[in-house]
Amino acid sequence: MLRSSPSRRTFLKTSAAASAVFTAPGFLRARNVNEKLNIAIIGAGGRGGANLKGVEGENIVALCDVSNAAVDAAAAKHTKAAKFTDFRQLFDKAAKDFDAVVVSTCEHTHAFATLLALQSGKHVYCEKPLTHNIWESRVIREAAAKTKLATQMGTQIHASDNYRRVVELIQTGAIGPVREAHVWVGRAWGLQSAEDAKLNKDIVYVTERPKDDVKPPADLNWELWLGPCADRPFNPVYVPGPKWYRWWDFGNGTMSDLGSHWNDLPFWALKLKAPLAVEASGPKPHAEIAPASMQATYEFPARGDMPAVKVTWSQGSYKPSQWTEKKIPQYPSGVLFVGDKGMLLSDYSKHILLPEKQFTDFARPKPFIEKSLGHYAEWIHACKTGAPTTCNFEYAGWLTESNHLGNVAFRAGKRLEWDATKMKATNCPEADQFIRREYRKGWKLV
Repeated sequence: MLRSSPSRRTFLKTSAAASAVFTAPGFLRARNVNEKLNIAIIGAGGRGGANLKGVEGENIVALCDVSNAAVDAAAAKHTKAAKFTDFRQLFDKAAKDFDAVVVSTCEHTHAFATLLALQSGKHVYCEKPLTHNIWESRVIREAAAKTKLATQMGTQIHASDNYRRVVELIQTGAIGPVREAHVWVGRAWGLQSAEDAKLNKDIVYVTERPKDDVKPPADLNWELWLGPCADRPFNPVYVPGPKWYRWWDFGNGTMSDLGSHWNDLPFWALKLKAPLAVEASGPKPHAEIAPASMQATYEFPARGDMPAVKVTWSQGSYKPSQWTEKKIPQYPSGVLFVGDKGMLLSDYSKHILLPEKQFTDFARPKPFIEKSLGHYAEWIHACKTGAPTTCNFEYAGWLTESNHLGNVAFRAGKRLEWDATKMKATNCPEADQFIRREYRKGWKLV
């Protein structure tokens, strides 16, 4: 029997309880919704340029990027904005001039800029993934929980109507209890053969750290780009982005990038948080470069009236058996929920209940998840009113930890028994090195 749909009021109450930090009745910086925010942009090129466009209806008062060219390009439109190269100086010299921050740096500096913003009492929008590793994600999530600031991770697809309808179907029991789910992405960027890199349209082919010392572009402050990472010579295999995301020092490959978008759907629909165990497979782990293809299976405990569930992530050449055996439509990337009474297949823009004949006369639940204002608009509205956001750092923190844990299992080469409270793989002490990293001199998070 189809479970009854929660009312919109009940749903919003439940969502708010899960992120209570964002729902206090009054923000210290609350304002009239028609009054514009003063926003500082940290990372103005690449994804930063897209994020800037998403918030440019507000007052852009500061621009910061390690590339002078990126700052100058953004300043051509936002002529009154102050310009910075080092985000630490932005907070030291101009914190009083802005209310909110958009962080779009490379992954390895997300946590540093974001924590400074939270500690300075600034609302924060941070591009995905939230942080570079599990420990950083925990630091950011817990820091945000101590504030009443509006936070949002840049998983823009979370705002889509399609994701909302899928969540409603799963949570009202359209396919029965879900004990198995699969997520796969067709992108195969990372460590692979030259032939596969060409076939997979990878943006750069590299198998080892370059040894030659190349002079950085004149507009790029390479030392600041490296940030907390150990010193290494510049090379064009690292920049511009997203070339850097395959390097473990700077990113975490496709898992932390596209996983932020695709794993978001089962995380939301199945009310996931921390897995009990995770096991990964793929090519032999490389000390410095993330793989183009891999697979990781998570085991999550029962949650309320939802049973324990296994969620498998596949990237590149890996696909779930239902796909390879052509039991489902051949979506290049997708999410498959396997329930006791049927299946639901989704991608970003569409979904289908399977087998189709079984659901011909199916009566869909009345929508109960409120339509999004838009991912950026939702965050801006929250900054001004104290309303909740849907990808706040409480939710995004757990999602980010889970994604990173798949990579930890891959790099450790072992099934991990996970103690989320202690942030420990209890059966694998060698995994510690992948959970938290050392920073070079001059950089400290907490």
